[in-house]
Amino acid sequence: MTHRSLPPGLHRDTLAVRAALERSQYGENSEALFLTSSFVQPDAETAARRFAGTEEGFTYTRTSNPTVASFEQRLAALEGTEAAIGAASGMAAILMMCMGLLKAGDHVVCSRSVFGSTLNLIGRDFGKFGVETTFVSQTEVAQWKAAIKPNTKLLFAETPTNPLTDVCDIRALADLAHGAGALLAVDNCFCSPALQRPAELGADLIIHSGTKYLEGQGRVLAGAICGSQKLIDVFATVVRTAGMALSPFNAWIVLKGLETLGIRMQAHCAGGLALARWLETQPRVKRVYYPGLPSHPQHELAMRQQSGQGGAVVSFDVHGDTPEIARANAFHVIDSTRVLSITANLGDTKTTITHPATTSHGRLSEEQRQAAGIGQGLIRVAVGLDHIDDIEADLSRGLDTLPT
Repeated sequence: MTHRSLPPGLHRDTLAVRAALERSQYGENSEALFLTSSFVQPDAETAARRFAGTEEGFTYTRTSNPTVASFEQRLAALEGTEAAIGAASGMAAILMMCMGLLKAGDHVVCSRSVFGSTLNLIGRDFGKFGVETTFVSQTEVAQWKAAIKPNTKLLFAETPTNPLTDVCDIRALADLAHGAGALLAVDNCFCSPALQRPAELGADLIIHSGTKYLEGQGRVLAGAICGSQKLIDVFATVVRTAGMALSPFNAWIVLKGLETLGIRMQAHCAGGLALARWLETQPRVKRVYYPGLPSHPQHELAMRQQSGQGGAVVSFDVHGDTPEIARANAFHVIDSTRVLSITANLGDTKTTITHPATTSHGRLSEEQRQAAGIGQGLIRVAVGLDHIDDIEADLSRGLDTLPT
């Protein structure tokens, strides 16, 4: 059928529902789901050219698939990058990045406040293959600068961080990386391109766990990297060889989730700000971590980078004179809830609550947790689309029955 190309200059909300591959001959309005492992070729010569990469065309879903390609095109359009590549999960995307960029003898500078699995993958697992990593403060640009070596190839940060919502200065880190001949990669999971586009601030690579806000309902695992076509071509070779490909079904689910990303993030942010303000008034809450609050140490930076929004993740410490008491108090608050979902996932329409020290960061050593600022009294809430009154009432069940 005749295809009308999209005009330039469309808003992100329009790209979120329109950017994709051309419609098939059937003229479907909703993007098709291609559940096939391989693609029939018209003849042997065409097959040879497509497998060699000299002619465009789909051959095998581990290499490429129309549904996955639609997801990749849409996400790249939202992030404002030339290209994107899907992966089986957010961690698979980080693995893909490291495999594509790093070799023995290379050096990485990484925030010590990133997700626990990321700390282990970069610092421990790639260390076995001769890649050295220096972990630094998320927020102290001087520490990043001091850590750079002649063999530094990559700076890696997530902003805001999980779970303490520390915010890094993307532009400053990009300038440092480029001045050293290195790349800056930013995990944009918490904000999504609805709030923050790191490429506009100089980041070379943007990492996503599509499992979270991109998909939005906690149904599938997915990941992605966005960047220049030159870099994405490097990662495509890794996916083809190593097989961390995104499944077409999962890609289709996330593709549909992207259509409501903008409106969902506005609702998430409104709920997150309301909850953070309420928590600051609670006598049994020691501290609240939320970039949308003026009390957050990087509040002004967050507002500049995140479209004036604080996001949906709110973390807070409950009182406790010792780590054991703080942990018991945190468990009491979590176990007293009757509405919130006790799960370490986030980015869902359902509000979730978790104890990071024993879940998302439970595999870290106590020294690593302390360095990241994750105490036993810390609770993380990822605000969904539940009514804010019901969320506050659910947390009150535990907070109001804690000892003063």
